[in-house]
Amino acid sequence: MTGGLLLLALVLAAAAPPPVPGDTPPPTMRCFIAAYPETVCGGSADALALCDGARIPWDDGRDKSDFDTLLNAPDLQDTVSMRYRPGRDYASPPPLNFEPGRIRYVPFFEALYGATRAEVKAKLAPVRWLLASGGKVVQMTRVNGVAAALQRVSDDIERELPRELRELAAKCSGTFVWREIHGTGRRSMHSFGVAIDVGVARSDYWDWTRPDKDGRYRYRNRFPLEVVEIFERHGFVWGGKWYHFDTMHFEYRPELLTPPCVDTPVTTP
Repeated sequence: MTGGLLLLALVLAAAAPPPVPGDTPPPTMRCFIAAYPETVCGGSADALALCDGARIPWDDGRDKSDFDTLLNAPDLQDTVSMRYRPGRDYASPPPLNFEPGRIRYVPFFEALYGATRAEVKAKLAPVRWLLASGGKVVQMTRVNGVAAALQRVSDDIERELPRELRELAAKCSGTFVWREIHGTGRRSMHSFGVAIDVGVARSDYWDWTRPDKDGRYRYRNRFPLEVVEIFERHGFVWGGKWYHFDTMHFEYRPELLTPPCVDTPVTTP
């Protein structure tokens, strides 16, 4: 650096306003900053800053102690209020209304991937999903590297898993579909091209069952965890770890797999 440039840098640094106390991103906001470097560029105490200049409010200050309110009207902070645990050592069955990843603040995903069918569709890219095992080309968004991440999932499944599991995972029943979740009015993550359903032949879904006399749904899973672990490796969370389970469902939610928003087992020597 020349003397003039060095002097200018020192003057600008001295003139810069000091940081506002308490205006640093909350710890869990940093999960989004780390997980989405293509689209999230920073944040403050009250908002996440997207790289296009948009700001996503962090905490609306409303009481969400009622689960239906949390599910239907969350803010961005609420979406990481439950810790997702990757791997096989997870709570099975999940506790009542334990839904890490099922709580979604739709305006955030609209800002990232598109707020209309046309906007999302314009950003889709092909993924060669397990073609050697009977799969097909599917469409996922290229934003935030989602399509590339799903391609890595496919490549790892082909390379690492036995034929039976490859052929099960190859049966894909949906990626991009602009729709609401049936009977809810909530936007499905399939609308944004970040979700995939696979292995329906060995899948279970909470709404296919009846609650017991206490209104509880009995957890069931037949989906192979070997496949789940590969999805998680590349930023996807699994609906089989929710109380309202959906074991065919995976969606790209890397913020839930990023410290401190991820629940990691404590290892002892």
